[in-house]
Amino acid sequence: MIELILIRHGETDWNRELRFQGQVDVPLNAVGHEQARRVGARLAAESVNLLVCSDLIRTRQTAMPISAQNQQLMATEAVLSTAWREQNFGIVDGLRVEDIKTRHPQAWAQWLRFHADYAFEGGESTQQFHARVMAAVRDLSLQYAQQTVAVVTHGGVLDMIYRTARALPLSGPRQSEIPNAGLNRVRIEGDAIEILTWADTLHLTDLPPQPVYDQTRLLEPDPTLA
Repeated sequence: MIELILIRHGETDWNRELRFQGQVDVPLNAVGHEQARRVGARLAAESVNLLVCSDLIRTRQTAMPISAQNQQLMATEAVLSTAWREQNFGIVDGLRVEDIKTRHPQAWAQWLRFHADYAFEGGESTQQFHARVMAAVRDLSLQYAQQTVAVVTHGGVLDMIYRTARALPLSGPRQSEIPNAGLNRVRIEGDAIEILTWADTLHLTDLPPQPVYDQTRLLEPDPTLA
């Protein structure tokens, strides 16, 4: 058994623009840095045995205040792992939805079907991404049994874990809230994932409203085409 505190990185300018960030190395913006500071303060007194994060800068910047403020981790560096990176979106990494519609209309139409085996050119399918994420989860479970591990990662990674815990299909749009700098706690025993709390943002309540990435809205008719 292992308990994971799963944390999505703080806000970036690209989150605010609703770009596909994927594996592009985008830093936190000012709000994101404040979110990260508050996550660190929220977790300061918690028992955490290890801090792991994706190697991308937005997760590393989010992880730094956690290691700086947590009494157990106190100034230890996070363990970096490419396994906890966001999904690779290939040719559309870094693009806004409108850019993708213009430059890659056929690929966009395919992606909107949300089939688990579809991948943008040069990217990962949801099926491949899910396999990578769950292998990372299993590795932590085997190496750090009976411990509590904080993991700073990305929205897509958390979506894969949520779907697995709720036995949801990999095809279809996202069904969970995944706010920037939110806390998500799960307990893993064998292959079973139990969600203890999800999308906890009590530490962020007085900050500006977050940009919302709602995949179901992408399926609505485009009024500009009506």
